[in-house]
Amino acid sequence: MSVEMLVLVGVLVLVVGGCVCVVWAERGGPRWVRAVAAVTRFAGELVSRAGRGSGQKSSGDSDG
Repeated sequence: MSVEMLVLVGVLVLVVGGCVCVVWAERGGPRWVRAVAAVTRFAGELVSRAGRGSGQKSSGDSDG
């Protein structure tokens, strides 16, 4: 396995784990789960803002 593949798998594991923590926190998980969920939401917001800043339209925008 190449280094790039290992990095990709690592990022994927972090993303899936963060999503699991968000769902678990919504159901009243422990404090550490709520902390991971907050970090995951914050990271998602940063990615979303970066996407909007580069000229991409969000799915809620309309052309007309």
